[in-house]
Amino acid sequence: MTIILSIGFALPVFCQQIKPRTLTYDHTIKGMVIDTSNNLKLKDASVVILNSKDSIIRQFTRTQPDGSFLMNGMQYGNYILYISYPGYVDYTEKFSLDSNRSTMDFSMIGLMLKTNLLKEVVIKGTVSTIRIKGDTTEYNAKAYALGPNAKVEDLLKRLPGIQIDKDGKISAQGQTINKVLVDGEEFFGDDPTLVTRNLRADMVDKVQLFDKKSDLATLTGMNDGKTDKTLNIKLKEDKKNGYFGKADVGVGTDGYYSGQLMFNSFKAKQRFSVYGITGNNGKTSLDWQDNSKYATSNIDISSPGMMIDLGGYDELESHSGRYDGKGLPLARTGGVHYDNKWKGDTLSVNANYKIGALTVDGTNNIQTQNNIPTGQLNSNADQTFHSHVFRQKIDGVFQIKPDSTSSFKVTLNGGIKNTEQTNQAFTNTENEAGTLLNNNLLNNSSKTDQHNLSAGMLFTKKLNKPGRTFSLNFIGSINKINSTGLLNSKINFYSNSFQDSTQSVDQFKANAISNNGVNAILNYSEPLSKSMLMIVNYGFAAGGSASNQRTFNKSGWGGYSSIDSLYSNNFEVKQLSNQLGLNFNLVKNKTMLAFGSKVSTVDFRQLDIYSKSKLNRNFILWNPQVNLAYSISQQSSVRLNYDGNSVEPTVAQLQPVLVNNDPLNITQGNPDLKPSFAQRIFVAYQSYNPLNGQLVGIFAGYQLTANPVVSSLMADSSGRTINRYINLGDRNTRSFNFSVFFDRKIKPLDLNAGLNLNMNGNTYYNLSNTELNRTNYTVYTLQARFSKAKINVYEFNASLGPTYTISGSSLQQNINNNGRGFSSNGDFTLYLPSKFQLSTNANYQYNSKTETFAQNFPRVIINASLSKLFLKEQTLKLSLSGNDLLNQNTGFNRNISGNLITQSNYTTIKRYFMISLSYDFNKMGANKTPNK
Repeated sequence: MTIILSIGFALPVFCQQIKPRTLTYDHTIKGMVIDTSNNLKLKDASVVILNSKDSIIRQFTRTQPDGSFLMNGMQYGNYILYISYPGYVDYTEKFSLDSNRSTMDFSMIGLMLKTNLLKEVVIKGTVSTIRIKGDTTEYNAKAYALGPNAKVEDLLKRLPGIQIDKDGKISAQGQTINKVLVDGEEFFGDDPTLVTRNLRADMVDKVQLFDKKSDLATLTGMNDGKTDKTLNIKLKEDKKNGYFGKADVGVGTDGYYSGQLMFNSFKAKQRFSVYGITGNNGKTSLDWQDNSKYATSNIDISSPGMMIDLGGYDELESHSGRYDGKGLPLARTGGVHYDNKWKGDTLSVNANYKIGALTVDGTNNIQTQNNIPTGQLNSNADQTFHSHVFRQKIDGVFQIKPDSTSSFKVTLNGGIKNTEQTNQAFTNTENEAGTLLNNNLLNNSSKTDQHNLSAGMLFTKKLNKPGRTFSLNFIGSINKINSTGLLNSKINFYSNSFQDSTQSVDQFKANAISNNGVNAILNYSEPLSKSMLMIVNYGFAAGGSASNQRTFNKSGWGGYSSIDSLYSNNFEVKQLSNQLGLNFNLVKNKTMLAFGSKVSTVDFRQLDIYSKSKLNRNFILWNPQVNLAYSISQQSSVRLNYDGNSVEPTVAQLQPVLVNNDPLNITQGNPDLKPSFAQRIFVAYQSYNPLNGQLVGIFAGYQLTANPVVSSLMADSSGRTINRYINLGDRNTRSFNFSVFFDRKIKPLDLNAGLNLNMNGNTYYNLSNTELNRTNYTVYTLQARFSKAKINVYEFNASLGPTYTISGSSLQQNINNNGRGFSSNGDFTLYLPSKFQLSTNANYQYNSKTETFAQNFPRVIINASLSKLFLKEQTLKLSLSGNDLLNQNTGFNRNISGNLITQSNYTTIKRYFMISLSYDFNKMGANKTPNK
């Protein structure tokens, strides 16, 4: 809290020191001019900068022998870049320089021979479809005809090289897109699908696809190879002021219902959004992605020797905006967003508040095979569960830019979460011969209160030489979890199928866990040459974690007052870390090489308060990195990335206390654990032709972890197990993935088609009754994809393909758990006369039986809806929909972890029918009536 108060008192003083913005003449324009047909670099091409308003020439130069050009001394303003060369088509482009863009890098600009113009460019009417500008692919929205009331997502599905799956997840040129901007700015809390599924397509002028550089690369002006594939939605000028939103309500059979209201408004730089959702049909949110939410702060908090947990996904949030877990959900959620900029974008604020509650009830059947040296332990558990979660979250970013060379940013992220859970389970355990070993009637309940708060400050400064920069990063966090609960268990043990003993447990548990830390990182960059940059950083981190777990047995008079020392412990861990890093960045012609390492010294102190035992240790942690990228051409490249990092054990793995939440399966931490070291290598090749949408990609990754933390499982003849954590010094765990994909538009059929081959697998180790167990797991997947659309007639998307799984355990080599599988997904929409629409989507999943699981699992899920559109703008829609028409939706999951093979069948949403009414409202710019 001291951190927050300090920030609050410092901001007014800092704001008073902001001086009025003055025109500066230190802006730079650069790029390279090439021949698009053979990538020849064009020497002595004319490069002219003109005023956008009156076309007055501001600067002129000619390209160097390597095709490059560089112009300095430009000031804020709107300009036109004009490039000409004898025999080639002239190139023009509008651009702007402001406080956010002091350097305009056009990268490679391709000029086309006039003789090749007619045979290489397809012109549809007078509208250009695709334009390549450096590393940016720009799509002209006017070139794609869409139906009335179409959304941005409908537009994106039509663009070559861009795919959207059934959950709204976007990928382009083989990479996932996590950030969608509107006019270059994060829109309503950086929520991609809030933009794509609610913004009208007729508001869009251009769609730009590019690689967004890292904060460090943006600051230094030198590419470090770390980019995020990003979409920018450029709005039409008359669509940048107004509001839009949606309201819908649905009532269904079997008590199902849903309701949603969303309102969004923006005026110039000011944007506001509010939404609310209620229902029990699985919808929980507007697809909000909190995992990338904190990325709005642009603060790199990674630091070997210190981990600050900011949270991520929870039960209320997912990529699809639906509850994807076990059970039947009832959700009530809402949120508010506001952001604004003032004084020429030198002051800005971005804030979000969300509140939500989720109740889930259901049943679950779990079958588990535990491979041990003497055979198997096979268990079957039937569970009934109930949970209720209430959560509030707030985050904000405040930024000040005193001038074009410096920036100061403050971030805040906090929340509270209250959880109540009850669970009842009856479990039978048998050996490999089918002989009953035990059964257990287990009841437990818990209440948990969680509080977290984190705050950060980031100061960046460009110094008096291009590439020479300074930044200071600071972040602090406070996380607390308090929980109470009851455990009641009755276990019957059997010998030769006859009961011989009983064990009863009746306990009250009270746990308090905290995790606090501060982290500061100083970065300094120095250009060693025009193509080489050196980056030095120093980091300091301090933090502490504590876990106080208390267990009380029931007393004779009925209360819980007798503490059980076997299951109680008070444990503390304190860390002090110093980090030094040295990295180099080389960018020359088509090659980018970034390499270096960070090294941290960690003072690690453990205290077992119950036993008064102390353990002080010191570690040296390494984080080497190498990034190599080579641009074969403007649309094809090769990348090689390597990194390694030390991984510290968690407090739960270190705390030497027995945890008996399931008395038949007890876990215990190990205070002697040491860090493991993970190394990863990634190789990628990509080639993309935007004119025909052809995309080819090859990706391969490999990870090796030395001194891994693994489980050491001890099982007795009655079926009880105790799991402890150990370091396995003489074995390394491995994992790999390999993927090849090809996408292409088949012009004679007007069909987009693709093929993907994927392999991934791992090799892990654990100890079972002191014997080493090696498990291998590999999955092969082949998938074909097809999509086609005809405006106002139909559109469809489909994918299908087989899978094959190979798994094995060195302890049970005679058991064959290899299995076949097949999956397919598809959706189809038919536009009928009189403004009717028929939509359907289907999913088929098949998993074959194995020696462990003796039954095949087939499942077909079909959803369909018939809709009628009303009003001139077709913004009012009445729908009759059916969910899971064949009533085959069964919760199903198979998993292999160590020597455990598990299959779950759980309650999930099945067949129901619903009538719903939705209304899209929209008023933009000078429009006097909605939706025009």
